[in-house]
Amino acid sequence: MDWNHYRFRSLWPLPAPPAAVYEVLQRPEDYPRWWRQVREVTRLDDTTGVIRIRSVLPYDMTFTAREVRRDPGSGVLEIAVSGDIEGRARWTVTPRGTGSLARYDQVVSVTKPLLRRFAVPGRPVFRANHALMMRSGRRGLLRYLGTV
Repeated sequence: MDWNHYRFRSLWPLPAPPAAVYEVLQRPEDYPRWWRQVREVTRLDDTTGVIRIRSVLPYDMTFTAREVRRDPGSGVLEIAVSGDIEGRARWTVTPRGTGSLARYDQVVSVTKPLLRRFAVPGRPVFRANHALMMRSGRRGLLRYLGTV
């Protein structure tokens, strides 16, 4: 087992229609407005940006995100990431009842040296840190969708 490899899946049931959710998720430069753990997004061009995140644990992670797929018809937004983490992340927004379901899938390997050093003992803590970040993101998006 590669202790630095992670697979995450988060499911966010949301009361807003899929098109409204997709519209917000496709603008990563606005994420810091509603997702407090996304500290900074710097656009490099139309499809690439540098993102800095920090959740509960006292470390920042910085990575470059490059869009690889944007398909509003199927509700898919997918990026390749490189930097402190390497891999991919994907949002899939689908109808659910009168609202939508935003599914987030991430497959990454950690490259940040400090986190690699603590890969085995830190793994449960790193996973919990990610879960807290995702839970906070959903709450922030719910608030933001109420004001958009």
